[in-house]
Amino acid sequence: MTTAAFHMEGDRIVSFDISGHSGYGEEGSDIVCAAVSAVAGMVECTFNEVLGLAAAVKLEPDSGHLSLRLPGGLSEMDENTCQTMLVGMMVYLTALHEDYPDYIEVMEV
Repeated sequence: MTTAAFHMEGDRIVSFDISGHSGYGEEGSDIVCAAVSAVAGMVECTFNEVLGLAAAVKLEPDSGHLSLRLPGGLSEMDENTCQTMLVGMMVYLTALHEDYPDYIEVMEV
């Protein structure tokens, strides 16, 4: 099972950790893993490549672990953009959980 944990400071999402392989399908054809990887990759690329924020990223492909932590000192515009994207990611993964409850879990910690 894949677990997505969103770390909160008050109402603010400061980081996320995604771990585990969903087990929905064989490696290379697992649509749940592909969906999770795609949304996490899009968020990371937007933060680091488009906005240039230097969010801390740790990737361990063998264990299926990806973590991202926002940097401190963001401008109000960057903070709003990041929060909108992270909330959207959480909503998307929660919808994925509703469709595939045995393969992905989403939580706020």
